[in-house]
Amino acid sequence: MLENPVPNVIEAIPIRLAHQPNPYIQAATSENTRKAYRYDIDHFSKWGVLPTTSHAIILYLQAFAETLNARTLSRRLIALKHWHVYQGFSDPTAYPSVRKTLKGILHVHGKPKNRAPALTLEQLIQMITLIKNQNTLAMCRNSALLQIGFFGALRCSELVRLQIEQITFVPEGIDLLIPRSKTDPIGEGQSCAIPYGDQELCPVTALKIWCEKAEITQGSIFRGIDKHGNLSAQSLSNQSVSSILKKMAKACQLPLASQFTGHSLRRGFATTASQKGAPFVSIMRHGRWRNESTVLAYIAEGQRFEANAAQVILKKDKASVTD
Repeated sequence: MLENPVPNVIEAIPIRLAHQPNPYIQAATSENTRKAYRYDIDHFSKWGVLPTTSHAIILYLQAFAETLNARTLSRRLIALKHWHVYQGFSDPTAYPSVRKTLKGILHVHGKPKNRAPALTLEQLIQMITLIKNQNTLAMCRNSALLQIGFFGALRCSELVRLQIEQITFVPEGIDLLIPRSKTDPIGEGQSCAIPYGDQELCPVTALKIWCEKAEITQGSIFRGIDKHGNLSAQSLSNQSVSSILKKMAKACQLPLASQFTGHSLRRGFATTASQKGAPFVSIMRHGRWRNESTVLAYIAEGQRFEANAAQVILKKDKASVTD
């Protein structure tokens, strides 16, 4: 018999800790993802019961095959998988018949993915020119917001979370510290250098003017402004950035104005930088992309008329006719 038996580990844990939820389980998934999953589970539970079976999931997929986007159904399966696994049930989505059904729906009802149009450099210049003619606090903010978002290739979440403490002004421009992002969920930190521009476009000067005019010395940089011109202490939301961009696009009478989103700034940077001859590696590094195929898709979109095989043939034929 052991003289010093190992104590019962469970009994050794304080009662107040043993019954507390684990906050780090939630922290492993982003808030946006958790929100989407909650919506997905709620949608299924209104149709059927949980836990469920593979047969019920197949019937669910069939029921919404024509009314829901196939990519949405694919995400619903992921949400259902996680719900069952973390509740201790077997995964009903793992059956081959479930995956086969989803694949069939993609083949029959699949649609092109909706993509926000990329903001071009010329369109950005139009917006900033319009802003310069309207010397209000909101327009001053919008100038800095659009230029920092574009030239920083920032995601909406990164743009609205920017704090003045994360900005370092240097002789060449500014250094942005992005403490956490989609491609840096564990918070190692990423930096983004934005240089000075010219009289037409200068994100650094626009940011300086905005911070001075709004008297921002700490906290969030891009904040809400009410109809009376009062500055809020709260930062803008992702939706607010998209709304501002749509509003500016409509004021400039740009095509596809209603389809612009905050992501148009980031897409616009990649396509414009490629058109101007920036090396692929430089674009990847500046935008903090990890997936090369994403950047290549943006570049291909911007060069669909420049690097165009049909254009080569048409130019040759034109020269022959002229001769």
